[in-house]
Amino acid sequence: FSFYFSRTVEPLEYYRRFLKENCRPDGRELGEFRTTTVNIGKCLCSITTADGSALVKLGNTTVICGVKAELAAPAVDSANKGYIVPNVELPSLCAERFRSGPPGEEAQAASQFIADVIENSQMIVKEDLCIANGKLAWVLYCDIICLDYDGNLLDASVFALLAALKNVHLPLVTINEETGLSEVNLKQKNPLIIRKHPVATSFAIFDDTLLIVDPTAEEEDLATGTVTIVTDEEGRLCSVHKPGGSPLTGAKLQDCITRAITRHKEVKKLIDKVIKSITPK
Repeated sequence: FSFYFSRTVEPLEYYRRFLKENCRPDGRELGEFRTTTVNIGKCLCSITTADGSALVKLGNTTVICGVKAELAAPAVDSANKGYIVPNVELPSLCAERFRSGPPGEEAQAASQFIADVIENSQMIVKEDLCIANGKLAWVLYCDIICLDYDGNLLDASVFALLAALKNVHLPLVTINEETGLSEVNLKQKNPLIIRKHPVATSFAIFDDTLLIVDPTAEEEDLATGTVTIVTDEEGRLCSVHKPGGSPLTGAKLQDCITRAITRHKEVKKLIDKVIKSITPK
């Protein structure tokens, strides 16, 4: 396409000309996702100290997740539960829009979104992390760091978290009845119990009516709103995240959910394929 409107001078009009032709400046159709890849575990050569790790690329957007498991006493009011502590970081190296220092508003919102997904989907049941009622439990610190930001942080973050958690193997821990001390058997490790497999699918809304999937950073900035749908492997709706912007009709929302269920199957298939390739024969 050779259009009159300049991408730098009138970016929205520039985009509208493409959207009228049912395509986008990067060549994708409106319902087409960017190339998605995932690397899991030690093959990353990046986080050797983590108990589980994964790197996800969604087009240029690159996110790495490391999970560190530690032992702690359960909370008094949750004596039979462990903890999951997610944290999303958007360092200045990933995009010019972010600054060094304490987490900004976008990073805090992403961390809260991840915490809500974990809770709502029940991907990990906190009771499964308890070792001895009232005495000992696992704490899973899930650090999600964006290395390159080009939009759709939430999809990439949920994908990286799920892949990293599927890579976690926890050692057998028992409490010695005589001494009361915990004993860790590093030779006997078991995979983390993952009850559900949530996958996020994000859409940008243009001119209040048009939906495009997997928006880039530029598309997010030009959009009149965004919405993220989280589903599990049973097609169950785990979460709808819509931070303001254009309202969605019931029909449009249902369209998003239908597309999210299809996307879930693609992502789950990709994770299973990679895990199978790294599992010792």
